[in-house]
Amino acid sequence: MVQTVNELRNDIRQAVGRHERIESTAFTKEALAAICTTVRYDIDTHNLPSKSQMRAGILWKIGELDDDNPEQTSHPFRKGELEAIAAALQDEE
Repeated sequence: MVQTVNELRNDIRQAVGRHERIESTAFTKEALAAICTTVRYDIDTHNLPSKSQMRAGILWKIGELDDDNPEQTSHPFRKGELEAIAAALQDEE
């Protein structure tokens, strides 16, 4: 069964210990930080980096990008990226 973007986001949220959301929204900085921790992308949790930096770091750690350059991720995750993240998080379990 093909998952929607919202279903993928909620699966990812739950995999990193965050709460599911009823409405379809992009990840908060806190949710991105939780994903960073799970995929072992080192960030300062007291002074969170930008969303684009965390998105780039997540994609880099799961092998979707060659580096963690935030200029490559100025947009919210796309469906293919969400699918890759969800798959990587399943592998972490």
